Amino acid sequence: MINYDPFWAYLADHGISTYKLINSYGVSKGLIDRMKHNKAITTFTINELCNTLNCSLNDIMTVSYTHLT
Repeated sequence: MINYDPFWAYLADHGISTYKLINSYGVSKGLIDRMKHNKAITTFTINELCNTLNCSLNDIMTVSYTHLT
């Protein structure tokens, strides 16, 4: 399961609001909505976020797996 909790924590730690993401960094409202609902985004988009925010993949997301037995 994809989880973007690290992303929201990173934003809070750096004083970046979703308003600033949209209006200063050019992040789309749709992307923010996808991330709020822990939906998949492309690796290209993740790379762009990391470059824009000067952060690492671990600052954006975590992935956990559950195994069915």
